[in-house]
Amino acid sequence: MSNIEIKTLEPTKSNIKKFIKFAWKIYKGDPNWVPPLLMDKMKILNQKKNPFFKTAELEMFMAYKDGVPVGRIAAIKNDTHNKVHNENIGFFGFFEAINDQEVANALLDKAKEWLQSRGLNAMRGPANPSSNDEYAMLLEGFDDPPRLMMTYNPKYYLDLMDNYGMQKAKDLYAYKIDNPKLLKSEKLIRVAEIAAKRSKVVIEQIDLKKFKSELERVKFVYNQAWAPNWGFIPMTDEEIDNLAKELKPLVEPSLVLFAKIDGKTVAFALVMLDFNELFIDFNGKLFPFNVIKLFTQRKKISWARVLTLGIIPEYQKRGLDAVLYYEITKRAEKLGILKGEASWILEDNEMMKRGADVMNGEIYKKYRVYQIDI
Repeated sequence: MSNIEIKTLEPTKSNIKKFIKFAWKIYKGDPNWVPPLLMDKMKILNQKKNPFFKTAELEMFMAYKDGVPVGRIAAIKNDTHNKVHNENIGFFGFFEAINDQEVANALLDKAKEWLQSRGLNAMRGPANPSSNDEYAMLLEGFDDPPRLMMTYNPKYYLDLMDNYGMQKAKDLYAYKIDNPKLLKSEKLIRVAEIAAKRSKVVIEQIDLKKFKSELERVKFVYNQAWAPNWGFIPMTDEEIDNLAKELKPLVEPSLVLFAKIDGKTVAFALVMLDFNELFIDFNGKLFPFNVIKLFTQRKKISWARVLTLGIIPEYQKRGLDAVLYYEITKRAEKLGILKGEASWILEDNEMMKRGADVMNGEIYKKYRVYQIDI
């Protein structure tokens, strides 16, 4: 048996960078891996500046075998999650490892031990670091790069989880949407037209010149619309402001929409161009030259991702989702975007699944959240 050592990484800038960069070892030569932007991951793991850590703790661990780095993991205590869901669980995240069960076991054991020492009784993940970030492990759909802010991992990770004794907590679906096919859907068009007429819906796109006030509309919808969902964690104003600041340079205003009824904002949809189509060639670096490509090459992007589509509870089941999907599709077509992904959708979220079906969407990727009692 080889000597496996697990070391705790103090959250210094150099350690965080070492932790992130380990992924390059795992995915070397994988044509479908999109190297994360190093600066973005550094911000996420900066516990002094990321507002997530005002109610959460995270510890980074690195595995060494015969002195060589072979894996990494983070253990996460998320007080907001446990308060909202009345649970007493912890999370693991940022998992990467060579195809070696002993290494995976040692990493997961270390995360479990850290969570146990804080009085938690189950471990769920991967959460990187929460369900508001990259979440879950790719289960099906390894032949295609991930869309923006979606996870990707080697297929053997599934065996590492199963062999450790991890159980399925929930599966998440990603639906592929073909715009020309969708725009021929008589059912969608009919439902959208009837719903728009009945509720007198007004669709407005985000006004980036009034970004601060527009964010207030987002906050109004966001934490109401998703509150009943499994695993949902409400974002604080500071967290939403932080995320918006990061996404603003990438936003296509015509694809960020609000729905209003009688002057009241009742729904919000955030659709992002799939910048992963560009990031895949950046090797994790934005500066000094790749930042220019964000603007000069964005017309080459052929996919978009529906990150968020939420309707406040009292206006749900009125067909407003069909109105928004139809509007998004028409606008995307004008931009030359003919393919879209709606993700992620909980396997038991029947309302969202019906919406995806109305769009003639097909499940083309699945993701799994694991859990184990500790």
